[in-house]
Order: sequence, then C-alpha cells, then structure tokens
Amino acid sequence: MKLVFAGTPEFAVPALEALHAAGHRIVGVFTQPDRPAGRGRKLQASPVALRAEALGLPVHKPLKLDAPAQALLRELAPEVMVVVAYGLLLPQAVLDIPAHGCINIHASLLPRWRGAAPIARAVEAGDGETGITIMRMDAGLDTGPMLLMERVPLTPAMTAADLHEGLAALGGRLIVEALARLQRGELPTQPQPREGATYARKLSKEEARLDWSRPAAELARRVRAFNPAPVAWSELDGERVRFWNAQACAGAEGAAPGTVLAADAAGLRIASGDGALVVTVLQRPGGKVLPAAAAMQGWAIAGKRFS
Repeated sequence: MKLVFAGTPEFAVPALEALHAAGHRIVGVFTQPDRPAGRGRKLQASPVALRAEALGLPVHKPLKLDAPAQALLRELAPEVMVVVAYGLLLPQAVLDIPAHGCINIHASLLPRWRGAAPIARAVEAGDGETGITIMRMDAGLDTGPMLLMERVPLTPAMTAADLHEGLAALGGRLIVEALARLQRGELPTQPQPREGATYARKLSKEEARLDWSRPAAELARRVRAFNPAPVAWSELDGERVRFWNAQACAGAEGAAPGTVLAADAAGLRIASGDGALVVTVLQRPGGKVLPAAAAMQGWAIAGKRFS
C-alpha cells in the first residue's frame, strides 16, 4: 500500500522496518524536528529519522501539522497514514487526508492507558497484562475504534524497559497484519468499551523521586516503571542516587523510612512505610549503572538514611 509513516522514538522503529520489509510503498516519513541531546546539547535527529534515512526514505520534520504540512500530505496522497508515538496531535484535517484513514499502534489494551506513557503506567499500577492495540484514529485522545489487539503478560519482575522492546516488535507485526487484512477487506472495527478507560499521563523527573513513607510494593513498581526514563531517585548525603530495578520484601525492623537496613550481595535494602525496598540495580552519583552488589563496593552506607 502507499503509506505515510509518522513516528519519533526508538519504539516506532520496528514498525517502520516491518512495513518496509513487507514491501509497502512508504512515500514519506514524518517525525519530530531534531532536538538538543547529550552533554554537548548538539542537535540530534530522532531514531525514526535516522532509520528512515538509512532505508532511503524521504523524511519530513514539521514543527506542527499546520497548513504547509497538510498540503504536503495531500500531495503525497497516501492510502493509509501509520502513526506510532509521533508526539503531535493529528487535527481532523490530517485525519481526513489518507483514503483509508490514519491507523495508530498503541502500547496498551485500550481503553486502559490512553495517553503518553502507557507502558510505564501499566508497570506502575501493577497490571497483570498489557499489549498492543491497533486502532483507527479519530479526533479524540486514543479513543478511536479498535482493529487488532494482542495481550502480553506482565510479570512482577518486569521493567518498562523489558516491555519496550517486545511491544515494539509486536506492534510491527500487528500493523503488517492489519494492512494485509485491510487490503483484503477483512478488517472490521470494534468500538472501545465505555468502561475501564484510564489516562497514562506523561512521566516527569520530579515524580520519579521516591517517597519513603509509601509502601515498598508501590515503590518497587515505580522503580521498574521509570526504567529506562526518567529513572527513580533519592538523595543521600546531598547527592542523587538512581534506582534501576528493585523488589519489595517484608519487614523493616522498626527503622525510619529511608533508612538503609543492609547493603550486601542481595542488594541495597531500604526501609519504607510498609516493608523494605530491595534495590538490585543502581547508579551512584557520577557512576555507571551496576548491580547493587558491585555498586556498593567500598561504600559504607548501612544505617544512613535517604531523604
């Protein structure tokens, strides 16, 4: 089919690759403009832009989908526009351009976790499953009718980073299947259920700061949800320590929340409002991300308290 692809982060790359490998004619790739990144704050193209250029596809980076961008889309005249984590809302004028509409790959089981951060919010909430929904876009926020859905179990040990790669690959496989069914006229739509809608708000660095008065089970989910970004953190002796993976355990031995109960091969055990958080992967100030046992070598912190 004649397609326009719209996406920006690494999560969207497998879908672009799958569509290209399936032989679809991708006449344009829309992605966010280059942004400053890294210590030098140099302009850097998005992962989708870099991959599209490597595949020899034409790339467009409009700041917004205004009249000139809409004119370009009309000139490209796609049969379908595939959208994956693009980062811009599509106005009705854009939704109306493709002959078969705009189809979105969304990383949740809609209507649960509509919005910007569905993978992280599913982990944070302790959901037992998540997945991919292929939907036809409308003017609402992830409210369009569903075309395909596949479920994925979410185990208590999974981080958002663990889910990211698998769901991205699943999205690529499902969008190829959806377009094949569309070409055969075998892609019925199903309205989203009226019950069970939730909103996955964008993640912030400030909410990643751990509140040690909260239960350990909640803190562990938050640590896993905020890996790979924005990464859970807390301060010790005025310096920020980042937590990349953790589990909850019972018993804090009456210690004040935030107190380091133990620092050994099992991990960094910290008292919370209910139980203890066992940090298994962490990052010391200015250091690398390491298993806790390696990170704590030469670091006498038992008995200290995180703020």
